[in-house]
Amino acid sequence: MTEPLPSWREGAGKSAILGFVGRVTAEDVPVEDRIAVFDNDGTLWCEKPMPIQLDFILRRLVVMAEHDQDLRTRQPWQAAYTQDYGWLNDVITQHYNGDDSGVRVLAAGVLAAFADVTVEEFEARADQFLRTARHPTLDRDYLGCSYAPMVELLDYLAVNEFRNYIVSGGGRDFMRPISHDVYGIPRQRVIGSGVSLVWNHDGRSGAIFRRAEADVLDDGPEKPVQIWNRVGRRPLLAAGNSNGDIPMLQFAEAPDRPSLRLLLRHDDAAREFDYVAGAEHALELAEADRWTVVSIENDWATVFAPLPDQVR
Repeated sequence: MTEPLPSWREGAGKSAILGFVGRVTAEDVPVEDRIAVFDNDGTLWCEKPMPIQLDFILRRLVVMAEHDQDLRTRQPWQAAYTQDYGWLNDVITQHYNGDDSGVRVLAAGVLAAFADVTVEEFEARADQFLRTARHPTLDRDYLGCSYAPMVELLDYLAVNEFRNYIVSGGGRDFMRPISHDVYGIPRQRVIGSGVSLVWNHDGRSGAIFRRAEADVLDDGPEKPVQIWNRVGRRPLLAAGNSNGDIPMLQFAEAPDRPSLRLLLRHDDAAREFDYVAGAEHALELAEADRWTVVSIENDWATVFAPLPDQVR
């Protein structure tokens, strides 16, 4: 029999996962209750030096600024055009610490970037980007930036009759094209942020267009709400890596059934990145509430799947 979770080192993290699944099986928890939810950026794939979707959006903002000089002095087009990644990282860090003033500025550009584009056209652009663009420092394509141990965890849960969901602050329609290929998660189980949509009839089948208006920002307290809206159940397992994931992890706790809260800690500068910004409160709660903290450095023997030329 194949050993489960081969990319995980023996330790508290792996033991917690195996013990949790063992309890679910031993207690014969109904299959319909076996729900697992995962943040995406920084939990299932790399989010530094910037979230992958942000790179996708910034490239579009640069094109817009190239065609309109006035945009070059306005944020976030200015940051995109001048490659001011410090400003962008500060916005994200401030958001996870409760200050959304920068996020509102960034959101204006995000919403404008693909306004009046059909959902199919947006998905095609996202799919092409994700399958062709490369990470700026890791020397691999973006789809190769998923964490091998987390993909193994998803597979292990699926074998044990869990339904896995992505619950991300990132865009739902950005992740859907590749969720099955990368994670084995069907597109209908992707829960994420979204923009306002409108259907226009064209005399045939019609088309759905994106508007420059926000719909749902699936982060913080919105995550449990969206889980309930889509699934109608509390998850047994929740995994995240930042302060924005705290409510989702708290939502997975129940005294009368097996549950597991995983918090990923980025502490491996050699193989990935080392940072705690935006996760300070989550790490404090993890210690106080006995969540399982997964250390990339200590718990993972492998971070990313081998590149094709590394496979022998």
